[in-house]
Amino acid sequence: RDVERAVSLYEPGGVLVRDSGEVAIGTEALRDAFGGIAARGLTVTTKSYKVIEAGDIALYCSDWSGSSTTPDGNSIQIEGKSSDVLRRQPDGNWLIALDNPMGTAILG
Repeated sequence: RDVERAVSLYEPGGVLVRDSGEVAIGTEALRDAFGGIAARGLTVTTKSYKVIEAGDIALYCSDWSGSSTTPDGNSIQIEGKSSDVLRRQPDGNWLIALDNPMGTAILG
């Protein structure tokens, strides 16, 4: 639920594929996207299952799940398989260049 922390995991021109298939590009669009997620009270956890490195680029695949409660008190559970592209930065840290939390589901 920490929007700024979530945004800090991305390159300044980072891309997030939203569940609608729309694409958020750059810090402000990412801030807006994560602000909407935080406003819904969604808590997300991820579990890495495969990382493939090629020099300063990596494909990071994970299972994720999220939970929230609607204003009327109903519980919401969601899950998916994410495929993300990360890039090693000059300081050695990895940041997300392209985040596709819907994996191949966006193709259907």
